[in-house]
Parts: sequence; C-alpha cells; structure tokens
Amino acid sequence: MVSGALRKRLWLALLVLPGLLVLPALPLPAAAQKYPERSIRLVVAFPTGAPYILALLMSEKLRDSLGQPVVPDFRGGAGGTIASELVAKAPADGYTLLLTSATIVISPSLFPKLAYDPFRDFAPITRIATVPNVLIVHPSVPAKNLTELVKLAKAHPGKLNFGSGGVGSGSQLGSELFKTLNKLNLVHVPYKGAALALSAMLGGEVDMVTSTVPATIPLVNAGRIRALAVMAPKRVAALPQVPTTAEAGMPELVVITWYGLFAPAGVKPDIIGRLNAEMVKLMNAPATKSTLAKVELDAATSTPAEFAKFVRAESEKWARVIKDANIRVQQ
Repeated sequence: MVSGALRKRLWLALLVLPGLLVLPALPLPAAAQKYPERSIRLVVAFPTGAPYILALLMSEKLRDSLGQPVVPDFRGGAGGTIASELVAKAPADGYTLLLTSATIVISPSLFPKLAYDPFRDFAPITRIATVPNVLIVHPSVPAKNLTELVKLAKAHPGKLNFGSGGVGSGSQLGSELFKTLNKLNLVHVPYKGAALALSAMLGGEVDMVTSTVPATIPLVNAGRIRALAVMAPKRVAALPQVPTTAEAGMPELVVITWYGLFAPAGVKPDIIGRLNAEMVKLMNAPATKSTLAKVELDAATSTPAEFAKFVRAESEKWARVIKDANIRVQQ
C-alpha cells in the first residue's frame, strides 16, 4: 500500500516531469532570438576564386535562414590583412563578419607589425570549406613520384627550383614544407601570383610548384604537367590516379587551403552559436555540396571550439615552416 508521503512525492514527480521533457525545446537566448535585426556585412579578404564563390553562396542562402541580407564587401589586398584589420576594429555586435583563409593565422609570422592579433581580436565561428593542394612537376623532370623527386634533389643540390605565387604565399609554404621535411636544397622562384607561377612551369622556367587542385586538373589530364601527390589525407576524385602524400610515404606533408568565418572578439556566444548553426546547416546541405564539388571545394564545418583549436594548430605549423625557411616579407 502506498503511504501518504510517497503518494505526495509521486504526484510532485508527475507535475514536474512534463516540464523536464520540454526543456530541450526551450527558446534560444534573447540576443540570438532577436539577431539579426538588420543586414550583415560580410567582409571578404579575397575578391576572386573560392572566397568569391563562397561569399555569393552565403549571401544568397543565409538571407533566407537569417531573415536579413548578408552583403559581401570585397576587401582584397596585402594577403588578406586589409580585410582582417577592418573586421578586428569593427563593433562586436555580430553585424560585421570576416570570410578569409589560412592567411589570417600565417600573416603574424610574416608581418611582425600587424595592427591586429588573430587570437585576441577575433572569435572563430566555423571553418567553411577546404581545397587540397597537389605537388606538380614539369614533364622534363624525370621523377615519377615523391621518392624519386627527393632522390633527384639530393643528388643535385641547388639544381632544382620551385615556383610560387610570391614570398610568403601558400604555394611557397607548401613547397617549403616539402623541402624542410626532406632536408633538400631547392631554389625558390617567386612570381606575382599563383597563376603566373603555373604559367612559368608550363614554359619550363621552374621544375616544381605546389598548387590547388582545381587549377591543375585540366593541365594534368592533358599531360602538360605531372602530378606527383595530393597533399591531403584522401585522394581527389578528379585525379584518381594521383596518390596522397601519406601513400607516398610522407604523411606530414599535408597542405590544405581552407576558408573560415570569423567575427570580432567580444560578440556574444549565443550569436556566435546562431551563426555557426546556420553555416553548418547551409554547408552540409546536399545542394551546397553538389555546387561546391563542381569547383573542387569540400564543405568542412566545425564547432567554434573545434575551429579555434584548428586555427591555433595551423598557426604553429606554418610559423615553424616560415622560421625554418627564414621567410621575410617587406612591409
């Protein structure tokens, strides 16, 4: 027989339980509920290529989910530092965001007099997308794989060279990583842009280039250049015959170009959470992935905490490469 005290406790449990069951469906905090109440300015650090495509995609799709326009503001120049400085000094209200690349964490190692700190002045929201790089050589280079290229370079120190899009560019850093990991003596030949470096290789001016996969696919398939390895954990569908660097015996040789979304430091966590949730939903939608696949971009989202950890690791990785290669950029 149930005692009066136990009966009372059971009734209390029945009264409280429905409330507990609906707790997960409680509304978002007030700031996230109201946000956004006006248009959002999306400052884009690079006006061409993948950032341009991503900015247009975000401006179109986020307007529907957020209920306000997302207006791209293309502020290219100085390796992304112009856009980064602008957003670092913007109000921390969630209405000015930054779409940029790994340059945000590489620049401090190249430019000691930056007007911002990538970790102090920004709140990471999410990584957005990635594109793998590939190590390519001119057909005249006799090496058919990475092992043969290393042997060739060691047999002829200082004879082989590599082109890049300029001092401190991603294309230089990728080749410098290959160089330092294998303790090679290779000559750097900088150009004013990655496209010019690729053209120089086609003309036989340089032996080797690190390039993004989309820029190389037609040239590899036409036999005008030779791809030795994809510098990523998995093979690329458009270049199925090209092994990864891990398969080639160099698992540390990973060079992935990535793009991410940041806000000024101090933006409320619930607003960061709202933006993160909308971006994760957008980037992982089948239609988005299909669109990105056509330009060899991979959707790659993360939580704010995961993204913060990732950018810290990227900063440390490339700082070591820059130090080992003694790369200096004039300001």
